[in-house]
Amino acid sequence: MADAFENPLRLFDVRGKVALITGASGAFGVVAAKTLAGAGCTLVLAAGSADALAETAEACRALGARVKTVNARPSDENACANMVKTAVDTFGSLDILVVASGMNKVAKIDEMEPKDFFSVLDANVNQSWLMARAATKQMKAQDAGGKIVLMSSARGLLGHPAGYTAYCASKAAVDGLTKALGCELGPTGITVNAIAPTVFRSPLTAWMFEDTDNAKAVRQGFLARVPKGRLGEPEDLAGPLLFLSSSASDFYTGHILYADGGYTAG
Repeated sequence: MADAFENPLRLFDVRGKVALITGASGAFGVVAAKTLAGAGCTLVLAAGSADALAETAEACRALGARVKTVNARPSDENACANMVKTAVDTFGSLDILVVASGMNKVAKIDEMEPKDFFSVLDANVNQSWLMARAATKQMKAQDAGGKIVLMSSARGLLGHPAGYTAYCASKAAVDGLTKALGCELGPTGITVNAIAPTVFRSPLTAWMFEDTDNAKAVRQGFLARVPKGRLGEPEDLAGPLLFLSSSASDFYTGHILYADGGYTAG
């Protein structure tokens, strides 16, 4: 403990750790990859889009990281096991898992096809469980603890009137998964936590940041609920991720960290 107080920044040191990130071509996946690359991690990046995955990998290599890519989604048990195996075969271990993959389909309940509802739950819940399962097996075998970070949302806590039944239900399930795994894996030294942002800048939300009448109206209505008075930026997710990926968070597990400018507090 004395060492921590003498040099608190050492608590956030992840240099040399091997991190596996799924959904590495998506908005949060890119943030996670660049954050951990810049912090000195060795990376295994997985995504379904080969071109976008290559762009993320190149950006991380430019930050000095060693990178291995896997052009796949965590769609089933074998895919997840292969991602973990790739990390171990290439770099010798797996220390950090970030599940940044997922999806959303928006429709009112009476207009949504059941297959669409189930596909959102599969991508956000089932695949998070499968990846956590695969990583847990390896981390237990290493007997050195580990860090698992899942991707939730403020919508796991709050509803939404615009056809978000699938998304809200899936993120509430991710919250429950995070808490259950935090309790289950606590004695092993593996921590399981989730980051839950509200709206932050990404290709999908870029329109909300535009200087149009519609964007201004939507933005103003949303910001009335955000104490910080602005929408989120990608860098707002970098600090929480580094915290949950490092020894600074060793006493935190089963925790949902809201990166929302105070949105869920009011």
